[in-house]
Amino acid sequence: MKAIRLFSLCLLCLLLSATFSAAVTIKIATAAPEGSSWMREMRAGAIEIGQRTEDRVKIKFFAGGVMGNDKSVLRKMRVGQLHGGAFTTGSLERIAPSINLFGLPLIFRSYAEVDYVRHQMDVDLKQVLEEAGFACFGFAEGGFALLMSQQPVWTINDVRGQKIWVPEGDAISYRVMESLGLAPVTLPITDVMTGLQAGLVEVIASSPIGALAFQWHTRIKSVTNTPLSYLYATMVIDKKAFSRISPADQLTVREVMDDIYARIDQANRIDNEAAIQAMADTGIGFVEMSDNEIGKWRGIASGVVDEMRQEGLFSAELYNRMQALLEQYRNGQVAAQ
Repeated sequence: MKAIRLFSLCLLCLLLSATFSAAVTIKIATAAPEGSSWMREMRAGAIEIGQRTEDRVKIKFFAGGVMGNDKSVLRKMRVGQLHGGAFTTGSLERIAPSINLFGLPLIFRSYAEVDYVRHQMDVDLKQVLEEAGFACFGFAEGGFALLMSQQPVWTINDVRGQKIWVPEGDAISYRVMESLGLAPVTLPITDVMTGLQAGLVEVIASSPIGALAFQWHTRIKSVTNTPLSYLYATMVIDKKAFSRISPADQLTVREVMDDIYARIDQANRIDNEAAIQAMADTGIGFVEMSDNEIGKWRGIASGVVDEMRQEGLFSAELYNRMQALLEQYRNGQVAAQ
């Protein structure tokens, strides 16, 4: 009997060894343009992972939207054609409804508020994705989405009835834009330029760095310098695919990619400031809304967000926690970070 148990144990060890001995290739798609700083960082991370795991783990990136829009990438992940993707968080709302909590329209008023909330809640949103079946590597700031259009936007009336791009899958922004009197047009990020060229879209809400990276700035003449929403992205790998990697190598992948996303997160804020200047240098005008007008936009957005909270479209617990942190910050009751 002891001999049988010993044989079974040895056989199990051999099977586990065989399971993790073969090289694993993880295929990841993203809309990020090839040659962008984002892709340079991620490809550098792939090289480091290969070196540190002695090529037991290989990361293969498909950049520039060659694998289709985010919906297509998620579908290909489900069937195993792809194993992961780099997404804006709005694209993951249907899978993990609370993941775009920081991106709720007109929630944040400054980067200082963003930093205070994210310092305490990034771990919560990361857990939302882990519980949804993904290995998550943190979040990279995209910056504040600003209204960009052909004509200056000073008031709600300036854009009522105009066709505004809303990212595919971002149901919250769609409803808010409808409530503001705009005509939201849902498009994947890879089709926005075509939409602008064809007149299918008249207004976009984008961060400056995104507008430059995707060349959307060539189709607009004015930017309203009021934060509409906070944009951020993440890279996820399906846990079934991730489980094919040995536990030790999983830790290496997490360590490297966590570090990559932390660096992109920090660099993007600096790059956004540079992008604003670059856009201004091309002759694009920047306008400021009055405090009274901003208050109107916030009031409308707040009503829609509260309706969606009551409908259970995102975690009321996490939303209330975020609001409590914002209230702390605005009242000067800032906890030590």
